[in-house]
Amino acid sequence: MEYPLLNVLVTMLWFFLWVLWFMLLFRVFADIFRDDSLNGWAKAGWSIVVILLPLLGVFIYLIARGRGMGQREVSWARGYEARYYGPAAAERMRVASQADELARLADLKEHGHLTDQEYEQAKARVLSG
Repeated sequence: MEYPLLNVLVTMLWFFLWVLWFMLLFRVFADIFRDDSLNGWAKAGWSIVVILLPLLGVFIYLIARGRGMGQREVSWARGYEARYYGPAAAERMRVASQADELARLADLKEHGHLTDQEYEQAKARVLSG
């Protein structure tokens, strides 16, 4: 029995698209139930839309609420980190992100992309919070 190479590649493509679709679907469901700004009725409504019209519902959700998905994921991860490892770990994570940002600003200043005044303003903004 023969199965041409092109058919194998097409089958693999469909399989990976199928896996990506389910990852996106589970990510949307996780975001629906993780979001504290939605009340119970809104969560139920989004769930019904995503279950009854999966493709359209996911894309509508991404258009309507997709901007905050990354922010909610980061805040959840920071809260998890603080609960699991303690407040000291959360503070270390915040300080590390500040250090990364300051290093990036210093690099931009070295290469002449920032003036001294712009660098000081950006540095003050990073250090203030």
